Amino acid sequence: MKGQRIEVRGRVQGVGFRPYVCQLANDAGLRGHVLNDASGVRIEVWGNAADLALFEQRLTQSPPPLAQITGVTATDLAGPPPQAGFVISNSLGGPVSSEITPDAATCPTCLAEVLDPENRRHGYPFTNCTHCGPRLSIVRGVPYDRARTSMQAFAMCAACQAEYDDPRDRRFHAQPNACPVCGPQLWLEDADGHLASADPIHDAAQKLMQGQIAAIKGIGGFHLACDATNAQAVQQLRTRKHRIAKPFALMASDIAQIRGVCHVSGSEAELLRTPTAPIVLLERLDNESLEGIAPGLDRIGVMLPHSPLHHLVMSQVAGPLVMTSGNRSQTPQVTDNDTARETLAGIADIWVMHDREIVNRLDDSLMRLDASGPSILRAGRGVAPAQITLPAAFASALPVLALGAELKSAFCLIKDAQAIPSAHVGDLTTAETCADFQSKITLFRALYDVTPAVIAVDLHPDYLSTRFGRQLAQETGARLVTVQHHHAHMASCMAENDVAPDDERSGSVMVMQTQLPRLVWGDKDRDITMSQQRDALPWMAEWLDDEGFASSA
Repeated sequence: MKGQRIEVRGRVQGVGFRPYVCQLANDAGLRGHVLNDASGVRIEVWGNAADLALFEQRLTQSPPPLAQITGVTATDLAGPPPQAGFVISNSLGGPVSSEITPDAATCPTCLAEVLDPENRRHGYPFTNCTHCGPRLSIVRGVPYDRARTSMQAFAMCAACQAEYDDPRDRRFHAQPNACPVCGPQLWLEDADGHLASADPIHDAAQKLMQGQIAAIKGIGGFHLACDATNAQAVQQLRTRKHRIAKPFALMASDIAQIRGVCHVSGSEAELLRTPTAPIVLLERLDNESLEGIAPGLDRIGVMLPHSPLHHLVMSQVAGPLVMTSGNRSQTPQVTDNDTARETLAGIADIWVMHDREIVNRLDDSLMRLDASGPSILRAGRGVAPAQITLPAAFASALPVLALGAELKSAFCLIKDAQAIPSAHVGDLTTAETCADFQSKITLFRALYDVTPAVIAVDLHPDYLSTRFGRQLAQETGARLVTVQHHHAHMASCMAENDVAPDDERSGSVMVMQTQLPRLVWGDKDRDITMSQQRDALPWMAEWLDDEGFASSA
């Protein structure tokens, strides 16, 4: 028998990849084991040459839905094979290069179980499997195992443990696996903190239909919800939250309900149904009942339910709900129960809460569909921290921590030719958001085992993100690099279009960077009007097209 060690890199932890490998190996009669390590998935397998070759071929042909393979390497193994069988072994540590999986919307199979009165998970709002459910929102560290998530607090019952241990089950090694007997529990509180219901979902839906405002603890944080067709409830939410004119996002039960308020193309419907389940900006219909949702705008942000809890709530209300971030204006989205009781007092009438800790805050992702495809306007739940593979020239690059601007802030790590963008953090204008920004950086550095040799900051000396980067560079000894933000726009456009630093088009880009501020934004010697700026934009788009870029970039 021949032995091989196969190392698989990419998004291969927490997506059912080890069960997939185990089933392939057992079907082929191979011996060995598979495990998670800090770099991804490691397979040690023995068999005859023909069976091993077929196994390697099938390994990348039809992986689990949420898996993304970025690399596979195989080396020969010395030594005797195991006596028999192929098993899943305990995870190993080591230098981290594995990809963390974004949270994924409820899969059709889990949803069918939740809605089936004969299923043991009927009505259970925390149902999940290896194809869906929480990931980044519950992760404390890697490798991705239950002990390193907030599900550590919930010991599996015998039935769930049997699923977890069965290689033929889609919940085989599904780390958030749970049921009503052993998993997180849901309850409803009133403004006085009293338990208000024996059937929290049904009673919360009834109160929403009566015009009340609910704080609902979701995947990445609390939402504030109300009946979107109730103008008085919408206005009350605006008044209480001090959000006078900014648009609210909506949640609808299905595409048919969305079509009652917006135009929805086939491609937009497909985007709404993806495992990301983002908010998608859609062209609104003339509908006076939704006039207060996005005042003065011709588009509304709409999403479908992305967790069993949201599916259950939406199944018991008559129409779409406002589903906006659970926070006071200019502060981060609330994630824990005690803070929600305190911070959202005076805004919410009822609280739908549970006892699964949200480790990592995640706002809903926001997208729109343009001519060139989906455009991400805000990266959050379902998107972050999906990695971006950079051109090969970055393989030898030093580890980098890049900090964004002060408004709509985010950050990015670069390691091993991979860009790892954070989720949207927000405007660094409050102490709470700044603390969240810094804690996320600390978490990402630990998750990906990155000690930055270079810290890149915006050239503006007074941005809080720049100040923090300068301080961190002094503390760690990293080299500080300041970047003019128009340069950063062009560099990100290059990376998005897979243009390497040594690409011949880079010379044109460098020229463009010096011209853009003068053509569009002016400089100290030349103030230009808005009409002159608009005249310059078609020229920019034409130039980008000529150089092989998507003009929308």
